[in-house]
Amino acid sequence: MGVSVLKKDKLGNENTPQDLLVPSPCPPQKRQKVKEKEKEFVIVRRPRLLREAESGVSWDALPDELLLAIFAYLPLNDLLKVSLICKRWHRLSFDESLWQTLDLTGRNLLPGVIGQLLPAGVTVFRCPRSCIGNPLFKTSKPLRVQHMDLSNCTVSVADLQSILCLCEKLQNLSLEGLVLSDDIIKSIAKNPSLMRLNLCGCSGFSAEALELMLSSCSMLEELNLSWCDFTATHVKAAVNHVTSKVTQLNLSGYRQNLQIPDIKTLVERCPFLIHLDLSDSVMLKPECFQYFHQLIFLQHLCLSRCYQISPAALVELGGIPTLKTLQVFGIVTDSSLQLLKETLPDVKINCSHFTSIARPTVGSKKNHEIWGIKCRLTLRNPSGL
Repeated sequence: MGVSVLKKDKLGNENTPQDLLVPSPCPPQKRQKVKEKEKEFVIVRRPRLLREAESGVSWDALPDELLLAIFAYLPLNDLLKVSLICKRWHRLSFDESLWQTLDLTGRNLLPGVIGQLLPAGVTVFRCPRSCIGNPLFKTSKPLRVQHMDLSNCTVSVADLQSILCLCEKLQNLSLEGLVLSDDIIKSIAKNPSLMRLNLCGCSGFSAEALELMLSSCSMLEELNLSWCDFTATHVKAAVNHVTSKVTQLNLSGYRQNLQIPDIKTLVERCPFLIHLDLSDSVMLKPECFQYFHQLIFLQHLCLSRCYQISPAALVELGGIPTLKTLQVFGIVTDSSLQLLKETLPDVKINCSHFTSIARPTVGSKKNHEIWGIKCRLTLRNPSGL
């Protein structure tokens, strides 16, 4: 079951994604009661829903601040339930202070849901592996989202663009595995505070759009452009326009399209690199090692499946005093690996198959965190959707 958009209920509150909820009873209706002695009808109204006994404190008497403090302890399911109680509670339940972090991982989000929830004040939005319908935004105001993970979602290019065109405050963004467009890349370029960007495995945009985005996002510290649908022109646009402030960069997967002259250009542009992944670049040879030696902050280097680099040549990398880890899967045998470890005792070799550069979640996917930020609002009972 996915998330659907609710029609106005009998209390007059606005649309709420009710399929996220367990059905709750409707408010009692007015009913007629016949007195035994007098054969005439009188209207009897039952006590208002949730009203305390006359000797207690009425919920209506509580100030907004206190109700908001109570609502702040509610999980997403219950917060959506209380929004159905009355107009006042609906207004308070969608107060922006309650919606700063939202996790809808792996959900089926029907048309209109994203368009209602994100404008509620969400700044951290975790939504990987979800099926996203048309957002149907009712506002053109920029969203407050600063950290967003839409990795591996099922979403149309047009719907994705309708989300990103409203984002101007992004600091961290992951669109891993998605089909993009030049318009989407241009929307990303309108986020000058962007520090981490993960476009691993993306496709559908031109080298010119990539150049514009990299030139505009001058604050990028972590950038993952691995395994995109890039031509040699895309690769050259990347190495020629990536900001000099980048410290972690993943350009793996470019086979013949990443050349040794590109490494020279990259090192000259990005002298502060700490983590560099150039795996699966079969044109790289030991002669590019001279450029790695120029990176005085380099700690982590990945050259897995760069088949023109021999195991014996890797010993030269031990001359990089700051180097801590070296990933060379696929180019060393077990016996040569052991010898290499003995030759480079201060370097951890082949200790990790995957890179974490710019990725929102490292390790367990069940911790409701992206880039170290925990999402408070999350759905329980995922099997019910």
